[in-house]
Order: sequence, then structure tokens, then C-alpha cells
Amino acid sequence: MRRGLRTVAFYCGLAAFTLFSVFPGIWMVLTVFKRNTDLYSIAANPFWFHPGPTVRHLLFLFTGTHFLRFALNSLLIGACVVPITLLLSVPAAYALARLTGRWGERSGMVLFLVYLIPPTLLFLPMYQVVTFLGLANTLWALVLVYPTITVPFCTWLLLGFFKSIPRDLDEAAMIDGCSRFEAFRRAVLPLALPGIGACVVFAFSLQLSDYIYAATFVTATGAMPVSVGVPTELIRGDVFFWQGLMAADAIVAIPLMLAYGLLFERLVSGFQSAETAAAGS
Repeated sequence: MRRGLRTVAFYCGLAAFTLFSVFPGIWMVLTVFKRNTDLYSIAANPFWFHPGPTVRHLLFLFTGTHFLRFALNSLLIGACVVPITLLLSVPAAYALARLTGRWGERSGMVLFLVYLIPPTLLFLPMYQVVTFLGLANTLWALVLVYPTITVPFCTWLLLGFFKSIPRDLDEAAMIDGCSRFEAFRRAVLPLALPGIGACVVFAFSLQLSDYIYAATFVTATGAMPVSVGVPTELIRGDVFFWQGLMAADAIVAIPLMLAYGLLFERLVSGFQSAETAAAGS
């Protein structure tokens, strides 16, 4: 009897937590198709459509704003930031995990602390660098700045993945005649691909969600990413175009939610490995 009650309580708690987690997404999708009279009516059921759903606000997002340009800018920035992040963080994490022992683990924690520095302390010196290079109001300003956020975090995360791969693989490959780089490329890198995939998702989502750097370095409409362009065009004074804002959020968030869901186990294992490496240091 007690076991049955515990099982029921467990699944009820799990269902409540799941509903709590998915409720923002459900509310976001419902709001996209609501009419203004329905959205602002206190007497209407917020989980139903009165008199019926509409796609007018979704069409307004694509035809009445520069959302497609903002989305394309974010994709272009991500297409540049993600390779730069991998090019720097993958060899750095491998070197810290294999070549420097305990100092590598401590250095990994230092890199993570660098990631924790708030952007509000860095955007002024970053703006001076961007202005000196003549990159203000261009996408290249964000391509230059965002790796300062993504590289420290992805290096720390990949450090945990590389620490979970036995050193025997490297040593066996080097005994067979491989150089250090060849041992890394042939023996270690294929096993770290799930972690690298997780870093791709993280790096892309980090640059996509940034607001401070994008609002500081880019003011031209044609160069704005989603995080700045959407609120700029859909929040006009004290008027909020809620349906358009929610539509933009859904278009950006749902693919990222699916990617995080597919890589959830890899993300958790990477965090656990990184925490174990930090505890060992």
C-alpha cells in the first residue's frame, strides 16, 4: 500500500513538474493565434479562442517587420561564432585535460570564472575595441565579441568530456606511431563528438540570446540580430505587440528546445564530468 502511494505521489509530482515546465511554451503558442479582443478580455477563457484563432499577427511578423532579416543575421552570426568557438575551445580543452595535469583542471575553472563575468562590466571596453577596428553597426562586431562568451564556457564543458575519455587511448595510438595530434584526431576526437555537438548548441544559443552586446554594438536595422530587432520593432513605446513577440519567440525557441532535448543526456554527462574534474583538483 505504501509503495503504491509513493508511486502515485511520484508520478503526480512528475506530471506537475512537467506541466510547470511546458506551460510557458503552451501559453506562447496560444497567444500567437489570439485576437486582440480575446487576448485582453478578462472574462474570456485564457486557454480557449473567442471567437476563433487568427494568423493575422503571424503574417504581420513576416510582412510588417524585418523579422526575416533579423533571423538571417542571427544565423550568419551563429555560423561564424560556432566554428570559431570550436576551433579555440576543442584544442584548449584537450590540452588542459591531457597535457597539464592538475594545473589544467584549475585553469579550466579559471576559464569558467571568466565566463561568469557579467557583460555589463565588459561592454564598454568591448565597444572601444569594436570602434577602434571600425566594426560598429556591422555583424562582424558581434562575431568578434561573442567568442569571449562562448569559448570559456565550451572549453570548460569539453574539459569534462575529455577527462571522461581514458588516457590509454592516446598512449596506445602514440605507441603505434601516431603523433600527439594524430592520436587526438583519430582516437579521442570521434569519442568527443557528442560533447562537441552539445557545445555547438550551447554556443549558438548563447549568441542568440544575448541582448546587451547586440544592443550596444549594432543600431542599424539591417544588421540587428533577433534578440534586439524583434523587441525594437514590436515594442513601440507603451504598446506591446504580444502576439508577434510570442510568434518570434516560438520560432526561435522551439528548435532550440528540440536540440536540447535530443542532447540532454550528453549535456548532463558533460556537466557531471566537469564537476568531477573540478572536485579532483
